[in-house]
Amino acid sequence: MFAKLEELERSFQDLEHELGAPEVLADQERYRKVAKSHADLGAIVRAFHEYKRVSKELDDNRELMREADDPELRGMAETEIESLKAKQEALSDQLKLMLLPKDPLDDKNSILEIRAGTGGEEAALFCADLFRMYSRFAERVGWKVEILDANATDTGGYKEVIASISGDRVYSKLKWEAGVHRVQRVPATEAQGRIHTSAVTVAIMPEAEEVDVNIRTEDLRIDVFRASGSGGQHVNRTESAVRITHLPSGLVVQCQDEKSQHKNKASAMKVLRSRLLAREQEKAKAVETDIRRAQVGSGDRSERIRTYNFPQGRVTDHRINLTLYKLDAVMDGDCGELLQSLTNYYQTEALKQQASDA
Repeated sequence: MFAKLEELERSFQDLEHELGAPEVLADQERYRKVAKSHADLGAIVRAFHEYKRVSKELDDNRELMREADDPELRGMAETEIESLKAKQEALSDQLKLMLLPKDPLDDKNSILEIRAGTGGEEAALFCADLFRMYSRFAERVGWKVEILDANATDTGGYKEVIASISGDRVYSKLKWEAGVHRVQRVPATEAQGRIHTSAVTVAIMPEAEEVDVNIRTEDLRIDVFRASGSGGQHVNRTESAVRITHLPSGLVVQCQDEKSQHKNKASAMKVLRSRLLAREQEKAKAVETDIRRAQVGSGDRSERIRTYNFPQGRVTDHRINLTLYKLDAVMDGDCGELLQSLTNYYQTEALKQQASDA
């Protein structure tokens, strides 16, 4: 680990010198690339410097313990050693995490897709509840949510809702949400107070840019039609809805939430690019199972990942055996503890895998 850290420190210093070179300053594109690389290494190099500082203080206090004759001085050094050992261990753990291979998609925005599964209208209502949960969480952390397409029901639920979420490292925080979410509660229409179990599927895809996925125009079939459902007279009178079929893959995307055909087409292309990128990532995961074993299955929509039990006021994530008795707060967007616990778990699994491979 330390050989790698020393190598990164040298690279950081080289980039620092390069930033001041006249030829780099004169080339804005090159300067931006160097500055980004320098910034990317900054956090781990600063943590490594702090680790070395703490380690030196630890060595100095141990030497003082060996050589000091004054009992009071030795006692002070002993107390300091215990504190420094804890700091050194925490910094070592932090550096191990920072050295894990970075998911190149973590910085991307995301496409969120939520679909009602088993449970009929109750599943559709929970689909709307989950969308509200993610929207509230996004609001808390300063992300922007934009609905791309939605199939609403008469009772206020969604058979399906697709949205774009943009902000700081969205995919890194939401990528573990993909899977089947199960709800247990008494529906408003249930006269005898019986608990029903329903389910919805959630898909989280990194939002793909044009440079991420090459889509040829001749591989697309684009159909326009009149939007159905709610939306007012204008939506129903004009052919503003757009359906795009990607012929090589068979993927079909349609958007009708906007009144403008142009905007619906742009939204549909955004979703199509993200689905194609997600498909490529799934293929890559299948090939690299041994390298990224900790993440295998995390995007499987048939996998039940979480249960929301309303009568007991609890939410349970089955992958990490975590139960929180604050369901109302979670449904109102207080998801930070849940999402961070998942991140910590998968980071720990990745560290175990890294140690096993070493």
